Amino acid sequence: MELRQLRSFLKIVELQSFSRAAKALGYSQSALSVQIHGLEQELGVRLFDRMGKQVALTQPGKELFQHIVPVLHQLQEIRDVMQENPPAETLHLGMIQSLCKAKMPEVMEYFHKNHPNMNITITLDSPAVLLDLMEHNQVDFVYILDEPTYNIKWEKVLEKKEDIVFVGSVDSPLVYRNEVPLEELIRQPFFLTEKEDNYRRSLDQYLAARELEVKPFLEVSDTGFILDMVQRNMGFTFLPRYVMESSYYREKLKIVNVPNFHMSMYRQLFYHKNKWLTTGMKMFLEMVEKGMI
Repeated sequence: MELRQLRSFLKIVELQSFSRAAKALGYSQSALSVQIHGLEQELGVRLFDRMGKQVALTQPGKELFQHIVPVLHQLQEIRDVMQENPPAETLHLGMIQSLCKAKMPEVMEYFHKNHPNMNITITLDSPAVLLDLMEHNQVDFVYILDEPTYNIKWEKVLEKKEDIVFVGSVDSPLVYRNEVPLEELIRQPFFLTEKEDNYRRSLDQYLAARELEVKPFLEVSDTGFILDMVQRNMGFTFLPRYVMESSYYREKLKIVNVPNFHMSMYRQLFYHKNKWLTTGMKMFLEMVEKGMI
């Protein structure tokens, strides 16, 4: 049973004519007749007696009329309320911490200036946890740094390569050397993210394959704190280039040139293909298209 069928039914009752009702609704008379015939088949009753040009409700038609009038009034009230008080626009983003610190300030500034009524929530966690949240419709977008990741159920709207680099303080003599052998560098004090972080895990695997190991002075998930320690010339770190370049301490930091070493991962942004695109999601996608994310 469709609303258009019920509205057509009411219009016929009101005008007591199929032809006049069809004209008022913008249908052909045959299209209107098909709607009513379909409604009668679904209900298993005859709704109108048609005698020449006269149209009269049958007893089942009268009963249907009595039931649907209040229902349609309630639907109109709901429509009026929704138009007067539309639901708050929301956007729930799931991302890793480094991307949040590096990329979100500009996004927040844009929404604050252009869409101040937007309600934004950001959940920070590992890529695996965030992708699981997306699978269970608990976040709208997932923004991660990882090896290229694919799933037939996901829509990938961004994939950009990012270098992962060794970083030291401008006060360290090592950063001014043309080359610093990896074996020498990893003997220095290191401030690293925790082992389960993807680029830290990749570094450990790279070193293990060469029978090497880095033993950090400190492991912590807060990349901002790590760079604070590094800029004080207390040691070195291994982080995505964008983390250093977006840091408050970027003028006090410098990339260490390690020969024959290169590591990269990909910034990737996903949403679930079955997700209905909210207004907030559409706005976020427009920012992606403009290269703001």
